[in-house]
Amino acid sequence: MSVPFLPTLSTFLIVLSGILVAIGWKLARAKKLDAHKKIMIAATVSAVLFLIIYLSRTIFFGNTAFAGPDNVKIYYTIFLIFHIVLATTSAVFGVIVIRAGFKERLKRHRKLGPITAIMWMFTAITGVAVYLLLYIIYKGGETTSMIKAILGY
Repeated sequence: MSVPFLPTLSTFLIVLSGILVAIGWKLARAKKLDAHKKIMIAATVSAVLFLIIYLSRTIFFGNTAFAGPDNVKIYYTIFLIFHIVLATTSAVFGVIVIRAGFKERLKRHRKLGPITAIMWMFTAITGVAVYLLLYIIYKGGETTSMIKAILGY
């Protein structure tokens, strides 16, 4: 079985980002703040690389439509929309938390950081599930526009 390179690479990067966020959170709780900062920067770089690859692939090639059975498609679509909303929300929160950390607004950083970390880890997990459904469990469908790939129009 062959897997598509860019989706596999982008999935790896988002999983790496989620793992680094978990490590960074643990370092923060252990008061190892220099290590926390370095790991969280690495997590951010990994997430940004994911975003660059994902957006480039979407812009230049389109999105892969779900090609599994019709009776599974509605569940996949609902799950995908949940993943997209979660990813977008956690990315926005991530920017806010990172900015607060760099500006030393530590009360805000400490308040939103754990919530954002949990959302980001769930984003990574649901991203893997989307990848598995699109490329491993079912063979990827046609590459098409984002709206058509998500909603089937």
